Amino acid sequence: MPAPRKFTEAQLHEAALAIVDRDGLPALTMRRLAEALGTGAMTLYNYVEGRDGLEALLVAAVMAEMVPPATTGEDWSDDVRAIATAMWQAVRRHPNVIPLILNRRSDDVTTLQAVEGLLAALAQSGRTGFDLLAAFRLVSGFVTGFALSEVTGLLARTPGGTAPELQARLAALTQGRLARLAEIAAVGVPGNPEREFQAGLEIVIAGLKATTEVSVTRRRRST
Repeated sequence: MPAPRKFTEAQLHEAALAIVDRDGLPALTMRRLAEALGTGAMTLYNYVEGRDGLEALLVAAVMAEMVPPATTGEDWSDDVRAIATAMWQAVRRHPNVIPLILNRRSDDVTTLQAVEGLLAALAQSGRTGFDLLAAFRLVSGFVTGFALSEVTGLLARTPGGTAPELQARLAALTQGRLARLAEIAAVGVPGNPEREFQAGLEIVIAGLKATTEVSVTRRRRST
């Protein structure tokens, strides 16, 4: 009979995210995680397999925080909107993990369930195969890309920086020559991430709606 597990998945997730949120991705090691849990590093090998395991744990931890949205199963655009928003809200809470989410393939069940939910919503539009894949990449890419731009983009604040300081820096860089950049800086600093995300998502959904009939027609021709 196997020995009872000392730590729950939720405990591992909480401890790992606390380290990375505070000190960044490089700070998460088997030793640091073990110290946070009050155990020895060797004990953790019963739960996590080295660096790859730690990275998989982090991605799973972020996606486990995604609050499953209420979906209708009737209006695909409403369901896509709800799922994409829930994903973004979970991802942006842990900006230090975003590069890992972008670059690491995950086979965690929680993550795959979120992916399946988005695919199911997009499939309601009549998309299948290649068209479904393209739509999925568009929406998921927008979600993670937007979250990343919040912390690394041109209009992102530096730690401890203020909105006036960022505006002054951009003004010095543009010197009146880049009018459109100055225009978006005026409304993007300090900005309203929720409003910006929803506005961008509406553009994405509008594009999907505009090409829905094209996707269905392409599928009919190929059968």
